[in-house]
Amino acid sequence: MCRCCSRCSPTVSGCCRKSTRTMASLLWPCSLVFFLVATATVSSALSLPIPSLRFQPGPWRYAHATFYGDESASETMGGACGYGNLFSTGYGTATAALSSTLFNDGFACGTCYQIRCRGSPHCYGSFPIITVTGTNLCPPNWAQPSDNGGWCNPPRRHFDLSKPAFMQIAYWRAGIVPVMYRRVPCVRKGGIRFLLQGNEYWLLAFVMNVGGEGDVGSMWVKGSNTDWMRMSRNWGASFQAFSRLGGQSLSFKITSYTTRKTIIATDVAPSTWYLGMTYEADINFA
Repeated sequence: MCRCCSRCSPTVSGCCRKSTRTMASLLWPCSLVFFLVATATVSSALSLPIPSLRFQPGPWRYAHATFYGDESASETMGGACGYGNLFSTGYGTATAALSSTLFNDGFACGTCYQIRCRGSPHCYGSFPIITVTGTNLCPPNWAQPSDNGGWCNPPRRHFDLSKPAFMQIAYWRAGIVPVMYRRVPCVRKGGIRFLLQGNEYWLLAFVMNVGGEGDVGSMWVKGSNTDWMRMSRNWGASFQAFSRLGGQSLSFKITSYTTRKTIIATDVAPSTWYLGMTYEADINFA
């Protein structure tokens, strides 16, 4: 019996004869196979798990930690991020002043860290982990060496904790302890909050209670009668716009410094908004 080949087609008797089909008809089975394979490939790709869009914890790193203030944490209020009274703005005593290496010129305001004491006899035996928010700057002390008093001198990674936070991981009389830390997502209740300051021609917005990444890299404002206007960073976690926005409802567009993820908070402040008031959005980073 004859074998059929690519250039022949079977006859009724089963032997091969010269095919008279067109090139298109010869290629059709191949096209069908390609289509089926391609379809299967696309379907397989679509069925792959999609990476989570949530901000993920970073790797563990080495650093050191001290504390400032007393058990009341009163000395931690205010600070270089502009969060004011940390109790009323929701941060409480679980806060840290960051060395300039970590502070990143203020772009680390609002970021969250897990910290545990390691490698010191003053660490608590169970090595508990605490989570703190960066709310202040621990400035360099160039009059002291980096390993003896100048704990926040660059390039050191250092956390100057509130005393209540420090006392959760180590005996406070130690003064300074080695720690391990990692950046983690910030878990916040409710939406992003905006404290509005300034005057008739100048809007200054302090951005607080930011979830997920916790940081703000850039920001825009839109009045109900304006287009989007890019705001410039003033200091810490505050952004400003030089425009007359009174009598208009305000929307904000916020981009994370770390991930460049952007969200839009629509009509956060009503047209009757007042300076000195805090307004909460119905959206936040995850």
